[in-house]
Amino acid sequence: MNRLVGIVAIILFMVFFAMGCAPVISKGLRAQLNKEIRFKELIQDPDAYQGKIVLWGGVIIAAKNQREGTLIEVLRTATDMNGRPKDVDRSQGRFLALYDGYLDVAIYAQGREVTVAGEIKGKRVLPLDEIEYTYPLISVKEIHLWSPKSKDRFYPYPYWHYHPWWWYYPYWGPW
Repeated sequence: MNRLVGIVAIILFMVFFAMGCAPVISKGLRAQLNKEIRFKELIQDPDAYQGKIVLWGGVIIAAKNQREGTLIEVLRTATDMNGRPKDVDRSQGRFLALYDGYLDVAIYAQGREVTVAGEIKGKRVLPLDEIEYTYPLISVKEIHLWSPKSKDRFYPYPYWHYHPWWWYYPYWGPW
């Protein structure tokens, strides 16, 4: 009986562990990704890569609902193995993600991290401050909005990390 309980506990642990490591983009779409496209190359001539499927992540700069869908301007950053944007201080450029449908721009707001998988549709030239910026445009097939990270996490440490005499505990002894 104890052995059966142990086996069931191990199986449950493995299932919950696997669920926590699940990718945010579906397996079918990940199989179609073109991983050889470099963003720096693509930004030079987006039209040459039309029809290719890419997975990009970054930070939302702006989102706007239009007749054709929701247009999201994203600051492109590198992603980790789960697809979550990282190194927000290093940008590779900007891109536009067009979602065919309605997304609430109050939720898809400036500063939120997003991962987008979609098809390259070409480019759009839009004003960016006082210049004309060429944005690669992708048609969103799947999108994942990441929950905000807590900036002030508390990591409890054992008391001896704070005390100069780690072996000393004030309640030890006869007093």
